[in-house]
This record gives sequence, structure tokens and C-alpha cells, in this order.
Amino acid sequence: MPQELMYQIALTRIPLIGDVIIRRLLETFGSAANIFKAKKYELERTATIGAVRAAAIRDFRDFALVEKEIAFIERYKIQALFCTDPLYPQRLLQCYDAPSLLYYKGRADLNAARMVSIVGTRHPSAYGRKVCEQLTQELAAADITLVSGLAYGIDILAHKTALAQQIPTIGVLAHGLDRIYPPAHKEVAARMLEQGGLLTDYMSYTQPDRQNFPRRNRIVAGLCDATIVVESGLQGGSLITADLANGYNRDVFCIPGSVYDPHAAGCHHLIKNNKAMLITGAADILETMGWSETAKIPVSGQQELFLQLTDNERQILGMFREKSERRLEELYIQSSLSGSEVAAAVFSLEMQLLLKSLPGQRYGLITAADRR
Repeated sequence: MPQELMYQIALTRIPLIGDVIIRRLLETFGSAANIFKAKKYELERTATIGAVRAAAIRDFRDFALVEKEIAFIERYKIQALFCTDPLYPQRLLQCYDAPSLLYYKGRADLNAARMVSIVGTRHPSAYGRKVCEQLTQELAAADITLVSGLAYGIDILAHKTALAQQIPTIGVLAHGLDRIYPPAHKEVAARMLEQGGLLTDYMSYTQPDRQNFPRRNRIVAGLCDATIVVESGLQGGSLITADLANGYNRDVFCIPGSVYDPHAAGCHHLIKNNKAMLITGAADILETMGWSETAKIPVSGQQELFLQLTDNERQILGMFREKSERRLEELYIQSSLSGSEVAAAVFSLEMQLLLKSLPGQRYGLITAADRR
């Protein structure tokens, strides 16, 4: 039995010792094994631990349950990812309340370059279903990994569409990996193991109890670069996920709907309170996230124009071939030109309708769509 894994799992089973406390202990003692081997007075001296928590650690004896969990992990080839593991999702690790230990089965990379969660109501309208499918299909071109909660409604529709588009898709569960809830989604979950994965911070044989779902949502929000809410009422898991994503400084996007539709009330609430950006399609998301495909200047006509540019203008314009949007500060730092030369070149390229000014002292390459 791997000793460190044994102590890692045991840490998550100790009363009064939550994820934040575990990370504080690791900062002091370095490993789970060292925490259990520490003297009681050493534990007590650790910030915010105190005598009661120190005693809880020293008094832990339920290693039989831990051995049972390790046997389950080994039998079903599940990855146990502790927060010190290099394979642990690094975006999630940035969140103050990140789970100390995750259980994962699948093939998708939990540290993929682009990760997006799509969440929404369990009872979507025809409009919501259409938007969810279209968004997922359009995002497929951006090489994303899609995350959701495997629940009824928007969640499962996003997973199914991702599978159809051959996008890696990860389902975050509010229970152990010994079951699938709801059972109706077992077939989809099985396909996700081949083209994505299933992730949870709950041990095997943990029931899908009501209080587990809000905790599950912190993983959905923290695992991703952005969260998209398709349809939601004023209460429910989708708004919890959006609020969590906001707290983690992640982008949140919402699809608007009719002011008379209760399915849209949650999205309108987020937009109205500046907690989410209104979007009408995947292009809005890709542009905001800087994931738009690099705009290429058409060869016909534009290639001849490029030859007529000055050396300074060519250098600046060339910097936009790898990245279609850049901050003015980047141009100053990464070019070999002086500040005045950069400013003059940028101004000239604007006048020639090759660059456009964007908010926040940014500039972008003008595309064919901009010219229409």
C-alpha cells in the first residue's frame, strides 16, 4: 500500500480538518505522512490548528476505511490526485478552497490549454437546447475541453454534443465513482471515459446527497477558464457555479432570453449585476478569451500592400500573425523599435485599415469580417 496515499486519503477523513486547513498543514510539514508523524505540540503551533484539531489528527484510527478506498482505486484504475501531485489541475489549485484530493478516471487532460464549463437549467426550453448545441459545436473549432455536471438538462446535452463533435468532455460528480447519478446517464458516462473523463472529490460509496452538489460546483467553476450559463432561473446550481467562477476571477458568459421567460431570469440577473458578459454566440467567447484563430491577411491585394509598408510597419504587423490581438505595451517591449517609432507605425497601420484600436490600450488585426 503506498504509504503517502494512505495518509493523503486519511487527511480528508478527519473531522474539523477541511481543504484549507490541509493545505496550511502541508505548507508546514511538507507531506501527509509528516503531518501524521508530527508531535501534538508541533501540530498545535501551526496557525489556526489549535489543540482540538491537533487531537483529531493524532486520534485518527479509521485506516481500515482508507485501505478499502485504496483497494477500490487500484481495482478500477482510478487516479487519486493529491494537491501536491503535478497532474492535479493547476487552475483548480489557484482556488483558495480547492479540494485536497481528487478521484479521476478518464483520458482527458485536466490541464488542457482551453477549458470551458457549460451549465444551465435541468428543464431547458427548445431555445435553450438549440443554443447549447450550437455553442458546443462552434467551440469545437477552438480545441476546448468541455466540463459540466452530468445532470439533467443543459449539462447532459452539452456532454452529448461534445461527444458528437469529438470534444474531450469531463463530468464532475457529486458522489463517488462507484455509481453514476442520475442512472439514466450511465451510457453517456461510459462514452465519456473514452473521450473525456469523470472527476470527483468524494470517496467511493458516497451517496449523491443534496448538500454535495453545491460543493461539486466549485470544481466545475475552478477547473475552467470560463463558465457559460445557457438558461437558469433565479435559484439553482447554475447561479452558484457562476458566483463561484466570479469569485475565482474567471470569465462568465450568459445567453440572454425573453424578459417573460423564467428560464432566462438567472442569466439576466448575472448580466444586470455585471457578473457575466452577454453573448450571442461562440465568437463572442473566443474573442473575449483571446482564442480566435489568428486572422490571416488575404494574399490577393494585401500581399502587395504588405510589400509597400515601411520596415517598422512590417515588424509591428508581423507581431500580429501569431496573436491577433496585442497590448500596446507588448509592442513596445517585444519590438526592436523606440516608443515613438512604435506609436508612428501603429498609427499608420490604423490609417491603412490593417489594425484596429480596442479597449484597454489593445490593438487587433482587421479581418475580412471587419471590412464587410
